[in-house]
Formats: sequence, structure tokens, C-alpha cells
Amino acid sequence: MGLFDRLRGTDTPRVAFVGIDGLPYDLVANDPETFPTLSAIAEAGDGGAIDSIVPPESSACWPVLTTGVNPGETGVYGFQDREIGSYDTYVPMGRDVQATRVWDRATTAGLDATVLNVPVTFPPQRNLQRMLSGYLSPEADTAAHPEELRAYLAEADYTLSVNAKLGHKADKADFVEHARDTLDGRAALFERYVERDDWDLFVGAFTSPDRINHFLWGDYLDGGPHHEDFLEFYAALDAHIGSIRKALPDDVTLVVGSTHGFTRLEHDVYCNEWLDREGWLEYAEEDHDSLADIDGDARAYSLVPGRFYLNLEGREPEGVVPEADYDEVRADLIADLEAWEGPNGKPVVDHVVERETAFRGDHDAIAPDLVAIPNPGFDLKAGFRPRDRVFDPDGPRTGMHTFENAALFVDHSAAAVGDADLLDVAPTLLKLLDVEYSRTDCDGASLV
Repeated sequence: MGLFDRLRGTDTPRVAFVGIDGLPYDLVANDPETFPTLSAIAEAGDGGAIDSIVPPESSACWPVLTTGVNPGETGVYGFQDREIGSYDTYVPMGRDVQATRVWDRATTAGLDATVLNVPVTFPPQRNLQRMLSGYLSPEADTAAHPEELRAYLAEADYTLSVNAKLGHKADKADFVEHARDTLDGRAALFERYVERDDWDLFVGAFTSPDRINHFLWGDYLDGGPHHEDFLEFYAALDAHIGSIRKALPDDVTLVVGSTHGFTRLEHDVYCNEWLDREGWLEYAEEDHDSLADIDGDARAYSLVPGRFYLNLEGREPEGVVPEADYDEVRADLIADLEAWEGPNGKPVVDHVVERETAFRGDHDAIAPDLVAIPNPGFDLKAGFRPRDRVFDPDGPRTGMHTFENAALFVDHSAAAVGDADLLDVAPTLLKLLDVEYSRTDCDGASLV
């Protein structure tokens, strides 16, 4: 930090938020030696487990985390969403987020914001001092603003996200190396702009932990070949956060939070194959591979993760479920989901959440009618392609998302992280920034 940065001379409170895709709180709490920085933040302020959202899918989580409102307001429900009045689907991007981001509230209040690598933000906003969109962006050059940032990324040969295809290989050495290189490059970017000290709100997201957890969680739990690689990766992550914390001026509050928890994955579960076999879903084409291929006689279909939709008259193009029968048919589907058993008789679904319980807002027209929260081990996929089985125990991933056990750490003595969820992050940041907002602007509440 330069002399003039240290003499910035403003009384405006400032906040740095470091987001982590998929860090479970118990991983930190059970191994403080690997996480000295996060443990120190919890000691100086507070830290704890928080709940994610329904469904706990990253593309839905990041808009919620950065707005403080539920998917019914953000308009983003998962990695793939359904067009209104159509069976066509699309991948939500930044322009599809319908709620106000925390950095937009900050800039409206006259503050400067730097936002780096946050998912579901492409294309980059040009009303911020600098922005780099996160995963699903096509390339760093088109994902960055302004030119100075683009030039740095090109010079640094910056990698936007981990190549998950490497994790599908039996030999995961290249995957581990790529994930670590991506992590270190991300940290170098964050530290560069943290030290510039020209922002009021800094938001940066580490997304490679989610990839590491998906492919190495089994090694971590079972002492597998990459057990030490897993721990070394997280030790490096904690050290990078420690460097950021050390570089921050005294007038900045650091907040570190994750999107969802993780647990062991035992079976990929193809929900549409199950619906087909149970008589809920039919396809018009034998070689089906998308939602557009469902037959008009289908009563229900599914999108990842564990989102179930009735094929409703007046809502779907070829809906067959009369609106008058909605409650009865939905209750039948709930009963079937709750009775669904996997291998060895284990129940697949822990509980089912109805749309009116999880989603409310002006953009709930594409909300699922039900979300099935699975029991540990059952990762609910859509699986539109024809499958020879419902349960696949042989996939490359060994870790899956959980609703419980996301993490939040606030480096502030007045913080109280308890009985909280992802909706509370944005209002906490706004409170720390002293940015005014009404109670109806956020579904959550400040934890400070």
C-alpha cells in the first residue's frame, strides 16, 4: 500500500468480502491448524455455520448472496432455467438477475466498488470502477472492465475457472495442479487490487474450492491418494485470505462467506429417468436429450438440482394437469418423492419444499413447483438423455452440495453469526458500509 493510499483520509466505512464457492463450515471448525486465518477471524469477530438456499446450487446461490433476496426476486433458480411459456431452457447470466446487487446499492450511495470473479455476473458492468465476471464467462478479455484490468489479466495469463473435465480423469494430478494454479492466480489478482486501496467495497470470489470438493471429497474423507493435496489446497486458500487480511487498512472490515456445504456423494440420481419409470413423464422422441422432447402426456419433469415442475395447463405449452387439480397432483408427486427409495432401501429425499414456501417475488413465474432436498449421498440430476438406470454409483464426483453447513466469518467484534442463512450476507455488508436500505429491500437481516 502506498503512502497516499494510507493517507486516504475518509471516514466512510469500507468492507472487503471474500466469497468461497462451497466451503463447509465444519471443514474449518474441525481442522483449525489448516485454517489459522479463518479461525482467527472467528476469534476476533465471529464465525459459524449458516444455511444456504433452496436449491443449494451455485448459480442460484450467488445472486441470492449478492442481493439479499430469494430466487423469486432474483429470477435465477439454477444452472439451467426454463423460459416462460416454453419448454426451452437457458443458462442464466448476469443480465438475468432481476434484483439489485449489493455493489449497485453501494455505488448509488456514492461509493466505489471493485467486483472480481463473482459467478452469474457476465457481461461486466461498466458503472463499477472495475469488474471481472466469474464462471460461465466466455473469456477473461470480454469479462473484464476497464482496459487496465484486461491488460493485467492478459499479461498474467489469467485463468477464469478450473477445467472440471480434468477432474473426470482417473489420474487427477493434472486437475489438482490446475486447481491450485487457478487458486494462486485468483489470489494474486485479489491482492493486487486490495493493495490499491481505492475502493469502498471489494468483492472477490474463489470458486475452485467447489471443484476440489466435487472431485476430491472422497479422498479427503477416506484418506485417498489426494488427501494431502486436498488439505494443502485449503491451507493455501487460508494463507491467501491471511495475506488479504494483512494488506487491508484498519478501516476495512473483512467478511468471508461461502455458498453451501458439502457431503459425500454416493449416487448420481437421474430424476427424469425416475419420473419416466414411475409414469409421470413421457418423451415424444426415443433419443431425447432436452426438456423440449417431453411428450404432451407428461405430468411432471425435473431440472437440476431436484427441481420438479408439473406440466400445468395454461403455463406449459402442452400442459395436461388442469389448474383445478394442481394441489391434488402435486400432493401425489410429493408422496411419491417421500416414498422414493434408493439402493439398499435408503430414502432418497429428506424433505420436499413447496414453491410458496421457498420462493416469493415478482419473478417467480419459472419457479419449480417442488424442490426435493436429498439425503446425503444422493445427488439429484435432471438427466434428460435415455439412461439404463436411475442410480449411478460410478460417476467421477465424490462430493455434493448441501443446504446446511455453509460458512460465514465476520472480522468485527459486534458480529453475531447464529441462526443465519445466505440471505443475511448482503444486508450485513450494507450495514457495515453504512448504506441505507429499507426492510423490504432484503429478505435477510444484518448480523452486525
